[in-house]
Amino acid sequence: MRDWSLHPGDPLYLSLAADARLCRPDYVNDHIWEVELGGGDPERAAVSLHTTFGLRARSMRMFLRFTENNVSVTDPNTFVSKPSLRRFYPNFLTLDFVPLENLYVTTEFWVPESHAVAGRVMLTNKSNSIRQLKLEVCALLAPLDGQSIIPTQQQLVNVLAGQTSGIAPVVFMTGGPKHGPGPYPSLLLDLELGPGSTRQISFAEAALDTVATSFELARHSAARSWEAERTRIELLDASQILDIRTGDPDWDAALSFSQKAAHGLFFNSSEQLPHPSFVNARNVDNGFSRKGDGADYPPSWNGQSPLESYYLSDILQGSPQVAKNLILNFLSTQDEDGEVDGRPGLAAQRGKLSAAPLLASLAWKYYQTSQDESFLADVFPKLTRFFWSWFSSVHDRNRDGIPEWDHILQTGFEDNPLFDVWNPWSQGLDISLVHSPSLEAMLYREALSILRIAKKIGKPEEDVALVLSQAGTLKASLLAGWNANQSFYSYRDRETGLTSTGMVIAKKKGDGNMRPKAEFEAGTRLLIEIQTKSPAAKRPQVEVSEFFTKSKGEVETIPGHQFQWRTGGLVAATQKIFFRVGRVTVTGLDEKDRIVVKTVDTSGEDITLALPLWAGIPDAQQATAMLGRNLMTADRFDRPFGMPALTVPPDPEAEDVSMGVSLPWNQLIGEGLLAYGFRAEATRLTAHLMNAVIQNLKQNHAFYQRYHAEKGTGIGERNALSGFAPVGLFMQALGVTVLSSTKVRLEGANLFPWPVTIKYKGLTIVRGMEQTVVTFRNGESLIVTGEQPCVVEM
Repeated sequence: MRDWSLHPGDPLYLSLAADARLCRPDYVNDHIWEVELGGGDPERAAVSLHTTFGLRARSMRMFLRFTENNVSVTDPNTFVSKPSLRRFYPNFLTLDFVPLENLYVTTEFWVPESHAVAGRVMLTNKSNSIRQLKLEVCALLAPLDGQSIIPTQQQLVNVLAGQTSGIAPVVFMTGGPKHGPGPYPSLLLDLELGPGSTRQISFAEAALDTVATSFELARHSAARSWEAERTRIELLDASQILDIRTGDPDWDAALSFSQKAAHGLFFNSSEQLPHPSFVNARNVDNGFSRKGDGADYPPSWNGQSPLESYYLSDILQGSPQVAKNLILNFLSTQDEDGEVDGRPGLAAQRGKLSAAPLLASLAWKYYQTSQDESFLADVFPKLTRFFWSWFSSVHDRNRDGIPEWDHILQTGFEDNPLFDVWNPWSQGLDISLVHSPSLEAMLYREALSILRIAKKIGKPEEDVALVLSQAGTLKASLLAGWNANQSFYSYRDRETGLTSTGMVIAKKKGDGNMRPKAEFEAGTRLLIEIQTKSPAAKRPQVEVSEFFTKSKGEVETIPGHQFQWRTGGLVAATQKIFFRVGRVTVTGLDEKDRIVVKTVDTSGEDITLALPLWAGIPDAQQATAMLGRNLMTADRFDRPFGMPALTVPPDPEAEDVSMGVSLPWNQLIGEGLLAYGFRAEATRLTAHLMNAVIQNLKQNHAFYQRYHAEKGTGIGERNALSGFAPVGLFMQALGVTVLSSTKVRLEGANLFPWPVTIKYKGLTIVRGMEQTVVTFRNGESLIVTGEQPCVVEM
């Protein structure tokens, strides 16, 4: 097992939760803990465990206090040697520190199941004298209702107990403790330690419905076979984690924390999903469903999405079965039309939107590692039906063979200012009115993956001839969206196939007529904005005519129900294309409300428009131009901490959205760079992303949903999956794919500034600058010096 030595100031991730590989976590009542190493108010100036029981309490905190010669210490800043993190797993960690001179302490924290947490303290006297010590486990509960922690007894045993929001936290300690004198409620043991002697004490907290049941669970948790449980955890970890050792300990820590945090996101299968699934963040405020069924959970806990599943499976390189299980979860929701739900959850949640087409791509990626042909054969019919479901009239509204997104929530970029309605700077355009390169690129890659799967399982070419033809149609549409002036792809109107810029043609307050007298060389779609401060504003009716008189030209009436609420008012777009506008009539508008008529703006640029690179669409010349003028240009996408969502903010207030770095999207673009041979650029992108992750693990001991492209600061939800270090992209940039403990694929060269060692189930790969040494469990070694792709096996 690898022993670390990580101190405050190093990258740290200290969340603990029940591990679904070792128990069955409670999805609707899951207590998540975070270890804190001091800081903040006096109550936090300690080595402590902290939770809110999923917002069932303001705070619950347990910490240690050491006393000798009437001098008590809790604050790590006053310790002789500050805490150092030696080992860590999703549900377990080990800290070493020296609180008093020559008193060496090892503390282990362990979450054995969702309703309990346990600790073990080992004290060693390194002095030459006998020492009289006091060890206290202190507890503080700030309840929402109920009662703070107080000293009490259960079955003549001294414990600490409290009440909050229907649960009764109880703290138990082995060794027959007495209640401490204060200032905090505590359990206290008087210890005598001779020279060189060691004493071990366990404690546990449990929170069930009553004090009695909590006491029994806490006592049981403290009495479990600690050594056996720790060995079990360590063996499981060694079998499913890549031990990556670079020349930079910060990188090593970030890559390891990410893998272990990813395993910690999982819950077991349920009646609604046949295989384990994940939540997107597991924080102390998460884990409690007031309804009792998970139906009231926030988005980060209400189901798995395709983009997040793709990213998560690539983080867990040592557990390829994760990808398989997630694919099967998606396919379990498939209906008779081939549709697959885009966000199936463990509590029967459904996104009620079709899944983003990434499943065949993920299946093929899984096969490349697992060589599981029987899985491919089983899922091939379902994946093919899912692919074709995207081309029904539900998604391909004008039947041109190119479908459209149904909703912005499918895209993986929910704050896209062209389409979102919850930010005041956004346009709020209905996303189904445009051809999106991201969707077309995903579908094209799905088609290629289906063709590869068909060939691998021996399907005749005629069985997939239509898929091949459809891939050609998708590619033609993507090529039509290539903007040679910008060397980038563009959104295009689904009817005209053109990109347009926004321009106000008319505006007024209240009801009445407007005479824009606007003409357009190419037909355009119009956007109608209603600006109002009234939350009870009525939905108006708007009539748009080519000419001022009703008897001439094209006329479209936009009824009230077609308007969508957005921040600051309402918005709707015309269904028809106009070459000129002579009159706009609005009725049902308050006299203080304003109507603005403008042409739709589809000229915005964002990171999703680079996805055709991942799909293999551009030719070599276009890919090089795209790289040189966009992806690797400092004032465009090449930023110090990764590629931002947008190159230009639509508003100064939109900085966090525009500069937000999404690691799943960056991973896809990085894979595209590698596919086109841009290994140095992919390596550089990986380094930028790692710098963002490491900065936040050092400063905040947390991952974040996104990172600021220029500053590296965390944005959005804490400890979110989408902010975990890009383990998969790192391995791909390194040119190493671990296929099993006896087989590894190598390609390209190591362009990182140091040799990298990877250990997995007895396999050791040393990836140097000039050569790679692969050593198998039996001691057999092979040396590879070339850059051509090859497979090395025992």
